[in-house]
Parts: sequence; C-alpha cells; structure tokens
Amino acid sequence: MRPARTPARHLTGLLLPALLAACTQPAAPTQPTTRTTTQSPADPNLHAQATGSWVSGTYSSAYGARFYRLWVPAGYAGTPRPLMVMLHGCLQDGYDFAAGTRMNTLADTRGFLVLYPEQGTLYNSADCWNWYLPGNQYRGAGEPAVIAGMIGWVKSTYAVDSARVAVAGLSAGAAMANIMGCTYPDLIRGVASVAGVMYQGATTAAGGVNAMSYGSVYDPNGRGATCAAEMGKSRHAMPTLVFQGSADPTVNPVNATQTLTQWAQANDLADGTDNNDPDDTPDATVSGTACRAYTRFDYRTAGGTTRLQRYSVTGMGHAWPGGSSAGTYTDPCAPDASTLILNFFGF
Repeated sequence: MRPARTPARHLTGLLLPALLAACTQPAAPTQPTTRTTTQSPADPNLHAQATGSWVSGTYSSAYGARFYRLWVPAGYAGTPRPLMVMLHGCLQDGYDFAAGTRMNTLADTRGFLVLYPEQGTLYNSADCWNWYLPGNQYRGAGEPAVIAGMIGWVKSTYAVDSARVAVAGLSAGAAMANIMGCTYPDLIRGVASVAGVMYQGATTAAGGVNAMSYGSVYDPNGRGATCAAEMGKSRHAMPTLVFQGSADPTVNPVNATQTLTQWAQANDLADGTDNNDPDDTPDATVSGTACRAYTRFDYRTAGGTTRLQRYSVTGMGHAWPGGSSAGTYTDPCAPDASTLILNFFGF
C-alpha cells in the first residue's frame, strides 16, 4: 500500500526517531541470493503503469534482505538497454516512486530498464535509506553493497548497456544516490540528486537531521576529494544533476549547493589533477517557467562539456519536480525532472 501523504514540514520531526532507531540493524543471510517473481501489470494491486511488466523479488546478502521491483519496458527483446536505478525517499516504496516520477511510462517510450530497490521498515521504520551511517558510506558494505548487488543481478539476467547505467533519488534516496556514485563508479555512470544531502554529509543520525535542517558541517570540497578517493581505480567523470526547491522545509536548499560543489570537486579530480576543471562556478545560467519559475545553472569542463547542472525551482517544497500526483512528494507544477534526467544521461 502506498503511504499516506505527510506534510513536508512535519517530515523532519517524524524522521528523527526513525534515524535514531536505524543505528542498530538486524543480522541477515551471509550469501547473496535473489528470489524473483514476474507479475502481470494487469493486477490492480501492483500500481501498474504503461505497457511493460513488473518483475519483483528479494535480494539477500550479508547486509540484509531487500525487496526490489524491476520495470521491463514494452518491446524489450534482449538488445542491451540503459538501466535507471531509482532510490525512493522516506515513507515511499517502489510502486509509489514509479507512479510519482512517471519513470515507467518514459521507460516504455524510450526502451530502458528501471530498477527500484526498496528499503523496508525492517531496516528503517520510515523506509529511509540510512545514508548518514558510516557503515553505508563505503564500497563493499552496507546498503550500497546491497544496491550494487541488485544492479549486478539485473545485468546478469537482462541485457544492459553498461555505459548507460545511472542512479537517481529523492531525499534520503538522493543522499544514497550520491553515495552510489562515489562507491560504485564501475557500475554507475551518472547521478541525479533531488532534495538530497552530499556524500558523507553526516556520519551520525543526529548529524543527518542537522544536515537536512541547516546544511552539512563538512567542507563540500573535502567531501568531493573523499568521493574521488573512494572511487579508486574506477574513478571517472560523473555527470551529475541536482534539483532543489527553494521553499523546501525538510532539506535546506543549501544542501543543493553543497552537493554541487562536492560533485564538481570529484569530477575535477577524475583525471587525478586538481585544476578546477570543472569548478562550482556556473558557466551559464538559464531561467524559465514550467508553471513554476526555475533557474538552471550549467557547469562545464575546459573542453565545453556540460558536466553538471543544478536546478533551483522557485517556491517548490520537498518534492520530485514535474511529477504526477499519483505518487507522494511530487510537484506537478515544476520542470519535468524525469525527462530532464533522461535527456542529460542520453537515455
């Protein structure tokens, strides 16, 4: 069942006990396993969309068992296709996030796979990804390892274009998306953060709440360097989009600029040289209106490639821009983030 809507201004207070409770996580199986079932999109209980089909199952490893839902687009016939990994926010699940972002409808039109990992209340009482715990901020451990395992399963089961695998998330999912870009660059080729917190923006539950409310106490350039180091031998340029509402009462908009700076530094160091290519000073600014006014900031390399973009949406709260009211935490009166993300990543 899709969770009832919770006013964003109450979300931070609701999440505090969930964040604190998440500091202790239960034991889980030690061997990675997957259990899958294919389900017809005609089933009304599956929030079915478009004309593709859902495949759902459980991925289990030493770091726990998580449910996942995979959307296989209409017309899939075994030719390598891009893969979009969608990380839901708190109080959401995969069906809800799919409905709100309309990503499955776009997948059917453009022919890409969509993976929706799910956290579940066993690991966080509000279904939040535990992005603020150090055990979930490094390669080969915690929730990033579980999500990476799911991606590996999709790639072993379906034909995936490895050069076009991207991750996008909302809120806690956005913070985890930033983590995935830093910890698994061999799998991830692009990151989209919607109302998120930068990589290692907090390292405790209380610090997570503080970062959401006021911005991280850590230096974004330093976190960008840490991200680049975590990438290791798989380090590469990471195209990044950042979306943020100017009136978000849950995640302070300063987190968007911190996330942008973190990724600018990580991209700068992708070639091993700290030479401000790119940096966090916008090379172009574009203003527009999509029901709500917005400003887009472009950040380019010395060669003219737009490596990062940041969207500031005037008056938008804690929401996925341009989403459908069929899902929670969406703002239909905003630029269409889903389409912008896909266009940016070339899906």
